[in-house]
Amino acid sequence: MSDWLVYALLDALMAALATILAKIGLSGVDSITATAMRSIVMMFFTVGLMLVVKGPGLVQTLTSRDIIYIVLSGVAGALSWILYFLALQKGPTTPVVVVDKSSLLFIVVMSILLLGEPLSVKKIVSVALMFTAILLLSI
Repeated sequence: MSDWLVYALLDALMAALATILAKIGLSGVDSITATAMRSIVMMFFTVGLMLVVKGPGLVQTLTSRDIIYIVLSGVAGALSWILYFLALQKGPTTPVVVVDKSSLLFIVVMSILLLGEPLSVKKIVSVALMFTAILLLSI
C-alpha cells in the first residue's frame, strides 16, 4: 500500500472522528466560537508538532508566494469550518457530511481548470458516481 494512501485513510478516519466529536460538542456553542476554539487547539498542536519534528528553521525557507497561498488556504479553510459547523449544528450529521464531501466534485473540476490535471473518462465516470451518491445520501 502506498504511503499517500495510508495517510489519506488515516486522514479520513480522523475527519470522521472530528465530525462526531464536533457534533457532540456543538450542542451549546455557536459555530464561530466552536471554529475559533478548534483553530486554537489545532494551532498549538501543529506548531508543537512542527517544532518537535522539523524544528523552527524550516519557517525561514518559505517564500512570499508560499505564504500568500497558505494564508489564502487558511482563510478558505476557516470559512469552510464555520459553515460546516453551522450546518452540522442545524442539521443531521450524515446528510451534512455527505454534502460537505461534495467538495470532491469541486476539487476535480478546479484541479482540471486551475492546475491543468488531465480530464479522463475515468474522472468523468467517477464524478458522475460521486454526484449520484451525494444526491442519494443527502435526500
